[in-house]
Amino acid sequence: MGCVNTISYDKFPKQKDKNYKYPEFAVGARVKVCFQYDTSKYCMGTIVRDDIEEPFETIIKLDDGRYLRAVECQYSYCD
Repeated sequence: MGCVNTISYDKFPKQKDKNYKYPEFAVGARVKVCFQYDTSKYCMGTIVRDDIEEPFETIIKLDDGRYLRAVECQYSYCD
């Protein structure tokens, strides 16, 4: 467990939103996800958290309902 200055009972890290310099990468963007660099199989998902300040966490919700951290997979944004 840890303690991060940008997270508390009443505050949360800033997220990439439509005002981000690349709005197509905002929370809600669709992504294609693969695991262990195996691009022969992939899942589709949606970015549900993407911090632009500490702790810089990115979380993806896969279409099958699973959630994963970006450090657990490889992903690319879909058009």
